[in-house]
Amino acid sequence: MTQKAVRPGNRLMDRPEYKLKQQPLICSPKISVFDAVTKMAAKSYGAVIVVDDDQKVIGVATERDIMNKVVAKELDPQKTLVEDIMTPNPRLARETDDLIDWLRIMSNERFRRLPVVDENGEIKAVFTQGDFVSYTWPDLMYQMKSIATATVSKNWATFLIGGGIALYSLAMIILVSMMN
Repeated sequence: MTQKAVRPGNRLMDRPEYKLKQQPLICSPKISVFDAVTKMAAKSYGAVIVVDDDQKVIGVATERDIMNKVVAKELDPQKTLVEDIMTPNPRLARETDDLIDWLRIMSNERFRRLPVVDENGEIKAVFTQGDFVSYTWPDLMYQMKSIATATVSKNWATFLIGGGIALYSLAMIILVSMMN
């Protein structure tokens, strides 16, 4: 389990988009894959969060699970239960967990969907790898700008000489083309 975020604004729940996320699609483990797919298709969701009678997360069933465990094995989706194909006991994040910790964990462990639960263990949101990329993109752009600025500042003489040579070469090309 990750630790609570130390830096302000780094908790999953601190992201401005967190409050705007669509309500997760949940289902019982006892419904058919067909019914789960129907719900997923109606909302254009790529996964359903499987919960028990107490609304605690017990699994995740994704499009990939359906493709690999039902379609590829030619099982009847109306007779196959979600509990038979779900990924049981998925990793769960708390709303107060650190965003960067989970980005690293998801990348290292190669899973794409992260159910986020509150202090009572009830599902609040599902973060995807795409969410993490969009959340961290501005920070990455700022870091790249800082690196570029530091590189140019440190090597200013080289950039100035290189720019002068490029400008001189361009002027020569124009001058020679005008003479022809």
